[in-house]
Amino acid sequence: MMLGGSETSATAIEWVMSELVRHPVIMKKVQREVREVFDEVMEQKDDAIFSGKLWYLQMVVKETLRLHPPVPVLPPRVNDEGCEVMGYQIPARTTVLVNAWAIGRDPKHWQDPESFRPERFEYNSVDFRGGNFDFIPFGGGRRQCPGINFGLAIVETTLADLLYYFDWEYKGKEELDMTEGFGISSRRKWPLSLAATLRRPLPPA
Repeated sequence: MMLGGSETSATAIEWVMSELVRHPVIMKKVQREVREVFDEVMEQKDDAIFSGKLWYLQMVVKETLRLHPPVPVLPPRVNDEGCEVMGYQIPARTTVLVNAWAIGRDPKHWQDPESFRPERFEYNSVDFRGGNFDFIPFGGGRRQCPGINFGLAIVETTLADLLYYFDWEYKGKEELDMTEGFGISSRRKWPLSLAATLRRPLPPA
């Protein structure tokens, strides 16, 4: 569980940073939020993260998980009883694979699904904790990922620190390649390489 949670969290962070450097306006907006909040409550920055004060950062994370779920095809499920789904008879003990990647990009549920727009969640109550089956990067029901809170804590605190202390820039001559690789998690095919500029003094070790 610890290995799986660490792998998927690192993958999610890498995708968030990839999308942010491709969308500098969004990058500046989320950095401004993090820096304003942390400058006010630096001693309680963890409380600021988990109390919902970094609402735009959380929307950025949600939008990234919609476009780039770390596990695009959820672990196999097996139904105990036969059932009918959309006119198809599904016998008992059938192995079912759920494509979370395709669900998150379904134009029936998402307007302009291929675009990175965190603001879509500003007035949208859809969440990824299993109650909405059009957004399931962590799965749903009894087989939902048990490390959801652990993973989100790692992702949000790490991103908040990266965005607070540093400015980030992609120095490549060509457009950033967003090709996905194959594996247990859907990582970037090519490692992300960014230039960091320190903007706030780092805390003592």
